[in-house]
Amino acid sequence: MRSEGPGTDPGEAEALPAPGSAGAVALRALLADRARLALLDEAAEGIGTSLDLEATCAELARFAVPRFADLASVEILPPEALPTGLTLGSGPLRARRTALEAVPALRRRLADPVPPGGWVRHRSGCPTSQCLESGQVFLGHQRPGSADGQGARPEQHASCEAGAGAGSGSVLVVPLRARGRLIGVLSLLRSAQGTPFDEDDTVTVQAVADRAARSIDNARRHALARDLTMELQRALLAEPGSPHANLELASRYLPCGMSAMVGGDWFETIRLSFGRTLLVIGDVMGHGVEAAVDMNAYRTLLRYVAATDLPPHRILRQLDHLTSQSDATRPATCLLALVEPARHRCTFASAGHLPPTLLRPDGPAQLLAVPTGPPLGTGLGDYQAVVHSLDPEQVLLLYTDGLVERRTEDIDDSLARLTRLRRLPGGEPLEDLLDQVLATVAPAAPDDDIAVLAARIRV
Repeated sequence: MRSEGPGTDPGEAEALPAPGSAGAVALRALLADRARLALLDEAAEGIGTSLDLEATCAELARFAVPRFADLASVEILPPEALPTGLTLGSGPLRARRTALEAVPALRRRLADPVPPGGWVRHRSGCPTSQCLESGQVFLGHQRPGSADGQGARPEQHASCEAGAGAGSGSVLVVPLRARGRLIGVLSLLRSAQGTPFDEDDTVTVQAVADRAARSIDNARRHALARDLTMELQRALLAEPGSPHANLELASRYLPCGMSAMVGGDWFETIRLSFGRTLLVIGDVMGHGVEAAVDMNAYRTLLRYVAATDLPPHRILRQLDHLTSQSDATRPATCLLALVEPARHRCTFASAGHLPPTLLRPDGPAQLLAVPTGPPLGTGLGDYQAVVHSLDPEQVLLLYTDGLVERRTEDIDDSLARLTRLRRLPGGEPLEDLLDQVLATVAPAAPDDDIAVLAARIRV
């Protein structure tokens, strides 16, 4: 580590052991241990401040430059490459560069390094490859003109040093290990004008890398779980079924963001006899894989019960009875809307869901009064149906709470925002209408997923 030796108080000089004595050696070792512990505490505070993989790797690279090196790069192995041991064996290795940091003078000389986010395959025998294959530290020297990732693109080979144009210098590559697995490497370069890396540097950098690797692995696991949940929900939350030709339909589903797990928001349409269509929107409590799985269970049960052609409030009773028998299913809110285009009317029943909104061509939007029963899965179901007129020029809007709710706002104020909606003139397409709704009503940074379903009778 680049630092000056510890200062001493002149008044204490006589108390210090003689240079070269055993006491002096022990004192230097003690001071070095204290400095290393202070450094590790600083690393623990500055690395891993979030569960974002790229941000965590960038924090590690910034911690290393210029404290340890003139250039630092962090590369993470893909999940499929992670073995149970600490080594990977031979052959070209593929890793993703998640962070690259350099002192200003060196960054200006770098020639087309692989940027953060890019993939690189390391040639067998280069320092990074040796570290990945053995799981051991590499300490050596970089020749002028060598480059880590020079001209590298996905699926191409690359040599290993930290950057084209960096010149010669001392190279230190340490493994990033977490939970008994090698997950990547930290590569450091000191220019030829600096002091070469030594064994003390190796011990210190490896200790910092070990601390950082745990945070990196946590962020990597979080990203994998989030991606898995989102893929699962995309597979489960297919486009709603086709309504009858007498009903126009549009829908949107928006995850709340990359920092949070997706939830159990869902919608569905079911064609019934005599030109009727059942519209459904619901929200399973909670987030993550379990909520997405429960959401699919509700959809499956709903299709089964709706096939019996019961009125909406009796469908909710059946769903509540069936789901309350299982402790594994989470409660969910649900709103049913049975649209009858031939009669220009719609029958509603609600299980703890927010009221539907009617968008009219003349005047503000209207929140429709629907008796609200308890959420599904509680076994307390006592639901009622209510009928509202639905003319062809009107648009029915069903939504989940992520569209309107704000953590610091009363729900009545949130719903009032919907009543200020105005229809675009000229009978605009429903897709354009949903764009308007999301732009004017949805929060800039939603705290929850958003599902919206719009329907209009065709004439």
